Amino acid sequence: MRKNYVVSIVLLFTLALFTFSQGCNNVEKNINTKKPCVKKVGINFDNAHFYDQDGSFNQEAAKDAYIAVMKYHGYPVFDGMREKLWVSDYGTGQFTKLGLGAYGFINDQENCYLAQDMFLLPNQMLPDHYHVRTAKGPAKMEGWHVRNGLAYVYGEGEPAKNIKAVIPQCHMNGTATVRHETILHEGEVAKLNRKTARHWIYGGPEGAVISEYGTYHDNDGVIHSDPKLVFP
Repeated sequence: MRKNYVVSIVLLFTLALFTFSQGCNNVEKNINTKKPCVKKVGINFDNAHFYDQDGSFNQEAAKDAYIAVMKYHGYPVFDGMREKLWVSDYGTGQFTKLGLGAYGFINDQENCYLAQDMFLLPNQMLPDHYHVRTAKGPAKMEGWHVRNGLAYVYGEGEPAKNIKAVIPQCHMNGTATVRHETILHEGEVAKLNRKTARHWIYGGPEGAVISEYGTYHDNDGVIHSDPKLVFP
């Protein structure tokens, strides 16, 4: 019988009050709005909880963490979602710093379109990467729509002098190839400026729920800037 990881991970939450500023800086996106600064209760996770005694990544615990983020934001968790949720720590052993959860609704190779939701823990990085053409389709084009939380999207362009993200040491010794910063609040949208552009995303202090709209996704077409990463 599977352990009740939901109960255990809830017990490991660290609750802390912090001021979460939204809309204090506005950038050019599809939707330009300013939101007042608000105060919320944040959640945090212990990285050790996501690894078994032998150091192997515990995907069940990772799924429960993303479910907890969804529930925190009021995202609808439907029957069967947890079982099909894709999770990864990219082989780093630092899941709370570098990882991703994703649920694919549509990935249609014949008609070349995709719809999926992505989930980031607080201050968690989706690795620096880009997409190339494969035998199954063209290089992937994509855009991101933040449903809940806050996301920092990084891509090609003028690099920000002081980025908001904290790149973990397990990712290219704390570096990334691109640093043009776009801050996305709830309801805001950004997209790649070209199909093969390098990009990465960083979750805000309350994590992020992001809807991705794109062309067909083939795992073989994903190229990580950090060759050490493991992409299942």
